Amino acid sequence: MNCSAETITLREARLSDMEQIACIYAHYVTHTTVTFETEPPSVDELAQRYRDIRAAGAPYLAALQGDTVLGYACAAPFKARAAYRYTLEHSIYLDRSAAGKGLGRMLLEKLIEQCTLAGFAEMLATVAGDDNHASLALHARCGFVPVGVLKNVGFKHDRWLDVTLMQRSLRSEP
Repeated sequence: MNCSAETITLREARLSDMEQIACIYAHYVTHTTVTFETEPPSVDELAQRYRDIRAAGAPYLAALQGDTVLGYACAAPFKARAAYRYTLEHSIYLDRSAAGKGLGRMLLEKLIEQCTLAGFAEMLATVAGDDNHASLALHARCGFVPVGVLKNVGFKHDRWLDVTLMQRSLRSEP
């Protein structure tokens, strides 16, 4: 599949994209440790998550080539308590055919831009698993800095896993 920047469209995701998004995400749930979910969520569950994210005023993006979703990125409230209302945690997942071609960076840069325009102040990345070097590098290239490691907080595929926390400020003032 050709995944050149000229052929990619980034837009707000739609409920009609959830079936393709579910297929993309299911691979990561089933075969990797980059998410701590152990059962792929249904299309209905992903649609509810989409509605919750949009209701919170946060962006949910899709990257398409023609009518095919090649990846998605979304930001959701970090915690439900009111004092966290300007802090988001985000996720990015790509179709395996689109990995390593710059699409993750396109999505993350657009997500950062939209979160900033929406008035959010901080973005967090919780980079799960011990085989997620590409995500750590992507986040560093986009201005995220490591702020800690949660040791052995996940158990998947018969092993204990860490989570690296990364953070990026969206505010111009400290």
